[in-house]
Amino acid sequence: MKELFDFISRHSKWFVLVIYLVLSSILLFNSDPYRHHLWLTSSSAVGGSIYSMGNSITSYFNLRETNDDLNRRNAELEAQVVNLREELNRMRLSQYTDTMPTPDSVQHFNFIVANVINNSIHHPHNYITIDKGTADGVVAELGVIDHSGVVGVVSVAGEHYSQVISLLNPNFRLSCKIRNTEHFGSLVWDGVDPTVALLEELPRHTRFVCGDTVVTSGFSAVFPAGIPVGTILDNAENHKENFFTLKVKLFADFTRLSNVQVVINNRRSQIMEVDSTRVGGDSNPANR
Repeated sequence: MKELFDFISRHSKWFVLVIYLVLSSILLFNSDPYRHHLWLTSSSAVGGSIYSMGNSITSYFNLRETNDDLNRRNAELEAQVVNLREELNRMRLSQYTDTMPTPDSVQHFNFIVANVINNSIHHPHNYITIDKGTADGVVAELGVIDHSGVVGVVSVAGEHYSQVISLLNPNFRLSCKIRNTEHFGSLVWDGVDPTVALLEELPRHTRFVCGDTVVTSGFSAVFPAGIPVGTILDNAENHKENFFTLKVKLFADFTRLSNVQVVINNRRSQIMEVDSTRVGGDSNPANR
């Protein structure tokens, strides 16, 4: 306490000066309306600058949370688009039948947002690790996409993390077709360029031009039909006498993967049950 009194005693002149300045300012600005207005205007401007700076700092630290919220909203919109596309296809098919389709109370697809925590693109067989697992509803054989296109398929699911077979893996084959056609083939990476894959076994009578969009065929329980994959670059070679092999420029940029969406097919168990009855059915989850 003695040290406090000594400090005040040593700097008493400054304390007196500050008190006089405060009192004189109050008398000055309160006695004259014009000066009072100037004081309020100036203080508002200074306060606004301080608040703006504080808001910028707060926004920066909340950037991750905001980004996660946007990704969740994008996943919800993607689910709506996919399910509306499914409903539209059902309506089109109903034109050739005598009965109208009844509304389905179960949404066909949902999406789980995940972050990529490890990713390889330069190995012969590439894999991706995401921060979602069985505790979040992720299981093996679920498709994975990002905002641009197909990324891969879940191979192993742990409690909180999962491993994904990347599209940049020769063991992963994806059933695709050229948009607005019914001709489909098998997309596979040839291990050369991480931005290009090959669409094999495409019927030779298929009509296409460079720049046409390649999408998922929907012939599996993993990916919905119509998910973008890439665009046709050119005709790579004649794979067989009656088939094309096309070079496809991939939409997904594997060098910048950050956020992905795991595709949940709510009818997957029904489809898998039917597929299991097929003789010689393909049980390899990488062939999708």
